[in-house]
Amino acid sequence: MSARAGMPEIDGFIFDMDGTLLHTLPDLAAVTNKALELEGFPPHTEEQIRTFVGNGALALARLAVPDGATEEQVEKVFRNFKNLYSEFGLSLTSEFEGMTETLKELHTRGKKLGIMSNKFEGGVKDVEAKFFPGLFDVSHGETDTIPRKPDPDGLLLCAREMGLEPARCAYFGDSHTDLIAAHNAGMLAVGATWGYQSLETLKTGSPDVLIDAPVDILQFA
Repeated sequence: MSARAGMPEIDGFIFDMDGTLLHTLPDLAAVTNKALELEGFPPHTEEQIRTFVGNGALALARLAVPDGATEEQVEKVFRNFKNLYSEFGLSLTSEFEGMTETLKELHTRGKKLGIMSNKFEGGVKDVEAKFFPGLFDVSHGETDTIPRKPDPDGLLLCAREMGLEPARCAYFGDSHTDLIAAHNAGMLAVGATWGYQSLETLKTGSPDVLIDAPVDILQFA
């Protein structure tokens, strides 16, 4: 889909990570199931886990444990997940076709690049360093001071650190939560249809624009 006629020039390109920049689902599924196994809980299929992702590791753990699990058990699975992800969570991850080339072209055109994910910040930094070294100007995930999307604080922090007004930024994500966060931050909300959420659900976030491949990002530059 084409960029909106008459929209402001976009100088800041901020991206969700899981399902937008990278195909992380195989690792998320493997690590989640290992975290569950350590607590004696049964595993899930990759397709089931796909429906759990997008709201951070704690939310994933809460959805993955069996009905009736205690909050203490949820916390144990969450801690297992974080520990395992830091050690093993990148072995099955791959970038979506054309993503690195697109990011490099944006960089060449003088655009600022950022990441804002609901993944815990340590995981964001590890993944960025492996797959996109030197390409991003700022990157953040969930911390004690950065709440999960759709809260706009993380996106607004990215804009400030890039020295840009939110209206000159676009946020690219594969979930309705990403799009709501973009609207809350006053940014262009661009839905990535190649990610983990169905098109029907993605549209509930009221995208300004929908795009179907990473190369389509360049139309905003």
